[in-house]
Amino acid sequence: MEYKDYYKILGVPRDARPDDIKHAYRRLARKYHPDVSKEPNAEARFKEVNEANEVLKDPEKRAAYDALGDQWRAGQEFRPPPGGGAWQREYRFSAEDASQFSDFFTSLFGGGFGRGSEDLFRQRGQDQTVRVQISLEDAYRGATRQLRLETPEIDKHGRMSTRSRTLNVRIPQGVTQGQQIRLAGQGTPGSRGAPAGDLYLEIDFLPHHLFRAEGKDIFLRLPVAPWEAALGATVPVPTLGGSVSLRIPAGSQGGRHLRLKGRGLPGNPPGDEYVLLEIVVPPAHTPEEKEEFRRMAKVFSFDPRAKLGV
Repeated sequence: MEYKDYYKILGVPRDARPDDIKHAYRRLARKYHPDVSKEPNAEARFKEVNEANEVLKDPEKRAAYDALGDQWRAGQEFRPPPGGGAWQREYRFSAEDASQFSDFFTSLFGGGFGRGSEDLFRQRGQDQTVRVQISLEDAYRGATRQLRLETPEIDKHGRMSTRSRTLNVRIPQGVTQGQQIRLAGQGTPGSRGAPAGDLYLEIDFLPHHLFRAEGKDIFLRLPVAPWEAALGATVPVPTLGGSVSLRIPAGSQGGRHLRLKGRGLPGNPPGDEYVLLEIVVPPAHTPEEKEEFRRMAKVFSFDPRAKLGV
């Protein structure tokens, strides 16, 4: 069988970056796509381009291919090296794959696929990822968003164009920062009747003036007065589900965390809300207020720097 130089087919060097391979493939796929191309031998070239991309876009298959060495030239007689190697792993390919694989390819990566000639140029649509910004309140209650999407497609003249469409999507309760929601079949349309790709909604939380989220847990900084921390108190605390009462134990220090179980984002189990106490010293503006601080300084035998040894 003939050796296939996949780098030469895509027109990229052997040290090409993944982005370079992707751009080269897209350019050549548009040029030789059998639905639109007027180039000689377009179908054969399209199959070669797809096969080369199938190998070089996958780090594992690319590493196996590179292990053959760079002394081979396109068209040379080739036999797989005997006795083990990464190329002997068998890969499975569905009928939705667009490539018509050569004997060279199957000798490296196995023959775990089969299909009729009518499937040769069917290509599943590409997946799309859209970032959706929502508030923490939306994540807590759930929300609906209307998305305007730009879908790439090849028009009847063979030109790459975009089609706009509007999609109403439901954001479920309890989503977390960076979570992806899969909408099957809502990505780029496939060719020749192949299925469309999937659409992934990537959740991005907008900054909140009170809360910070880590996973399903919510964090809040709660200002408290010195006497509330010293004597203990029950104070109202905001949560995503509304205000609740929180008991501050007597003798609490600034920086202490108190937990409101189940008051984070919904889930099974739900997250918690963690309240960080921040002791706020009241200002002393009037003579009476200043005198009260002087009195406290005399009453309390308290040295905040005792542990410093100075």
